[in-house]
Amino acid sequence: MSLGGAGRQKSEQLELALGGGGEAPLARRSGEAPRAANGDARSGNDHHLMEAVVERGNAIAALRRVRQNRGSPGIDGMTVEELPKYLAEHWTEIREQLLAGTYQPQPVRRQPIKKRGGGTRQLGIPTVLDRFIQQLLLQVLQPQFDPTFSPHSYGFRPGRSAHQAVCAAQRMIQEGRRWVVDVDLAQFFDRVNHDLLMGRLAKRIADKRVLRLIRRYLEAGIMCNGVVMERYEGTPQGGPLSPLLANVLLDEVDQELEKRGHAFCRYADDSNVYVRSRRAGEDVLVTLKRLYGRLRLQVNDAKSAVARVWDRKFLGYSFWVAPGKVVARRVAPAALTEMKHRVRRITRRAGGRSMKAVVAELREYLTGWKAYFRLAATPRIFSDLDEWIRRRLRAVHLKQWKRGTTTYRKLRARNVPDGVARAAAAHTCRWWRIAAHGGLQTALPTAYFDRLGVPRLAG
Repeated sequence: MSLGGAGRQKSEQLELALGGGGEAPLARRSGEAPRAANGDARSGNDHHLMEAVVERGNAIAALRRVRQNRGSPGIDGMTVEELPKYLAEHWTEIREQLLAGTYQPQPVRRQPIKKRGGGTRQLGIPTVLDRFIQQLLLQVLQPQFDPTFSPHSYGFRPGRSAHQAVCAAQRMIQEGRRWVVDVDLAQFFDRVNHDLLMGRLAKRIADKRVLRLIRRYLEAGIMCNGVVMERYEGTPQGGPLSPLLANVLLDEVDQELEKRGHAFCRYADDSNVYVRSRRAGEDVLVTLKRLYGRLRLQVNDAKSAVARVWDRKFLGYSFWVAPGKVVARRVAPAALTEMKHRVRRITRRAGGRSMKAVVAELREYLTGWKAYFRLAATPRIFSDLDEWIRRRLRAVHLKQWKRGTTTYRKLRARNVPDGVARAAAAHTCRWWRIAAHGGLQTALPTAYFDRLGVPRLAG
């Protein structure tokens, strides 16, 4: 049997294991949460919602999604690559437990991660199997809940993105709302009240097995920083279900803001309300504190403020007035500082790594960073960053060459004039200063870094 035939046979065996009653496979769809095959089973009045959760097409789509998202192992150490084989052997048993309402999720793995403003927070990483089961639930529940959410909510919803939220905020500012109520919720994922959340879910979900399973996931810790809000550093590591649950809870505040006619944008727990005066903003802030208080959530007074829109950031962007009184987007100063800190770490001269390894890590980071901040209308800043990054890479080369004699030989081999090469080699240990020397720029020009694969942020 050919390798291709063996792969197809393994895939077919897995699909049979995920199946059951010979139901038709789900047609392939893109998006955050593919719909379940049985549309009738998604009704909130249906007591057989779990049957739609474990349906064959839904399971195949969930497995595909989990494998695409990848992510770290949970407490059991199982990787995404090991999940298909495990399901091929155990899916029948797991499916029966889900249908009987007896399945018990495993606790999340707690992993400390550094916060942007200093300190650490605990990230909750479910097992790969539990991420798969959460994805099963998400694909059935999201089509039911999502159409009822506020159009001003953009976080982790099909067909919506952080870029859309930033553009919406820009339009609101352009319309004359030059004050913003920037609200930060204190430890949102740690403070989610399970009883309140389950009460709201119970109004829409009739199947007690689904409600019990969600309750068990909450008790296992999936809402404890269950999703990383890093928008340009890869796939979120937490469980797929936690963003939907967060939207279910916070939608109550969105709906109230809509009734009051406020202009606002929310991405997960990051919310900005745009108003025309400081006094109006202060009134909105009082209202928001009361609304969040009903949900047992607390506004972080130290990080929340009523301020001019130019002085605050939203999802890594800030705003400025371009010629013609047009409101334009730019990378927020805090995001630029964070980006430079990350590049410094990648290009540190004491790493002892090859230039190939340094460029590979830098390319992975910069590609995502550029894609996320492509909306910024500040080409000069990007071109300055490009030159700064190339200077750091030239400094890495100098560190690797070490001695002046080696530097001289390398420069001469790259057609640098003798006098220029000697001048640069005489101060080899002053890496950062010499990295801007004309001889280094001649020997290691922009085209050289293009060939290495270093992305350009400008253009």
